[in-house]
Amino acid sequence: MDIKNGVGPSKVFIKNTEKAHAYLIDFLIEKFPQIPKEEWLKRMDQGLVLDEEGIPQSASDQCRTNTFIYYYRSIEIEESIPFQELIVYEDEHLLVADKPHFLPVTPAGHYLQETLLVRLKNKTGIKDLTPIHRIDRETAGLVAFSKKAQDRNLYQVLFRERQIKKTYEAIAPYQEHLKDQFPIERVSRIEESDIFIQMQEVSGEPNSDTVIQLLEVSKPWARYQLELGTGKKHQLRVHMNALGMPIKHDKIYPNIMTQPKMGKDFSEPLQLLAKQLSFKDPVTQLEHEFQSSFVLSL
Repeated sequence: MDIKNGVGPSKVFIKNTEKAHAYLIDFLIEKFPQIPKEEWLKRMDQGLVLDEEGIPQSASDQCRTNTFIYYYRSIEIEESIPFQELIVYEDEHLLVADKPHFLPVTPAGHYLQETLLVRLKNKTGIKDLTPIHRIDRETAGLVAFSKKAQDRNLYQVLFRERQIKKTYEAIAPYQEHLKDQFPIERVSRIEESDIFIQMQEVSGEPNSDTVIQLLEVSKPWARYQLELGTGKKHQLRVHMNALGMPIKHDKIYPNIMTQPKMGKDFSEPLQLLAKQLSFKDPVTQLEHEFQSSFVLSL
């Protein structure tokens, strides 16, 4: 199926064991109850729902079993992210981009065109471009992408098996009582909490580790280097907060500060930066070391 504005289609298979539906739109409404009928009608009118042959489907088309249906996401109003990404490296197999704060890596929720992946697909025309790891929307810095589907697993293995060095920088409060303890290795078990979005440290076998170095002090703040071992969700933010050093402008730790869906405040970016990526390329065997061009202001 074609890429439309940098976005490929999703697909759903209609099993012959599914509840019988006379029309395709009835199946879609039941399969995806969070998407209203009016939205499916709009997508059909725009040619964004297709069968396996690539033929656009309408509200009057019958529901056929044992077949795939392809559909494209549609967001009526999407807020522009007023910061630009940079491509810092590209060869035949690999692309490394420098992501600004606030820009999601992949489409989700209210973000589609305003994501790093879709922006890069539109910019480069590479339809198989796929991120081989993720960083939070609020975090700036380096993100690596595979350019070819056949290479994707080789690159992803680097991250799964911790064969890559990931170094971050952060601005956070300076804690005088910790000054003689650096480097600090924070090892803990991180799991989801009962509070929406937040993760938490709990007792049990550790599943996360971070090495924290103190780089520079300008009281009441300091610049820290964070070397990521395992990569659990929000790990750096959780570990820094647990040490009494929540990252500057963090809207989740220690307390959640809700942002509006539209009209976000871009004046206080989270002071966390994916500064460096180092690894041996499993395809070309080159030794890579990439540095972000972004700088956190202390």
